[in-house]
Amino acid sequence: MKEVRNIIQIDEELCDGCGQCVPDCAEGSLKIIDGKAKLVADKLCDGLGACLGACPTGALKVIKREADEFDEEAVEKYLEEEKKKAAAQKPTQMDCGCASTHIQSFKPAPPVSSSSCQSANIPTQMPAAKTGDSALTHWPVQIRLIPANAPFLQNADLLIAADCTAVAVRNFQENYLEGKTVMMGCPKFDDADSYVQRFAEIISTCNLKSLTILIMEVPCCSAMNVIVQKAIEKAGKSVPVEQITISTRGEEVSRKTW
Repeated sequence: MKEVRNIIQIDEELCDGCGQCVPDCAEGSLKIIDGKAKLVADKLCDGLGACLGACPTGALKVIKREADEFDEEAVEKYLEEEKKKAAAQKPTQMDCGCASTHIQSFKPAPPVSSSSCQSANIPTQMPAAKTGDSALTHWPVQIRLIPANAPFLQNADLLIAADCTAVAVRNFQENYLEGKTVMMGCPKFDDADSYVQRFAEIISTCNLKSLTILIMEVPCCSAMNVIVQKAIEKAGKSVPVEQITISTRGEEVSRKTW
């Protein structure tokens, strides 16, 4: 049944697809589709506007128009279906035959000590590892491919890095990866809800030592901060967080702790 009521309206010209509104919609009525926020269905939106404050561009507003009446039962059914989809996407068994999903832990190349450098007549300012050595300690690295029970997550200093940071920063491994377990993804194009769920499970079960968020200085990338905040709230467990922002020229422009 249709009625004239409050409902969310999205200005697609203002929307940059950052996804910050998605975690704030408890009914799950907002999704990022083709790079823009979309209302999934009128009946899923309660019209209260909890998502408005999360939008950095002012693309969201509450208007009055004719729409399907808000349906709480439909919301519950929809959220349950979304949970089942997320669970189906979660890699519970990694023996699918695809090498990209095989859980692996390995030691990074050992750094060259200053004493050995001196004894070999090698200047101490030279890189600690030879070309080709990697500081990566595990595989896979993509957020959606790493289950919360991956052994390398236990007691880890976790680095959550937006995909573009590895390309933008010339010395990504030396500056940010060494000594950390990394999970990489795109907060604009990936599923924000599944990220919240994944990180919440990791935070609640893996006894993380610290969490570092590495993002680009572009609006859509800031959604990673919101995702992690929601995950911490959902987990109900605190963890030290440092957020680092990188410019599109690969320069570090800010650091802050939560």
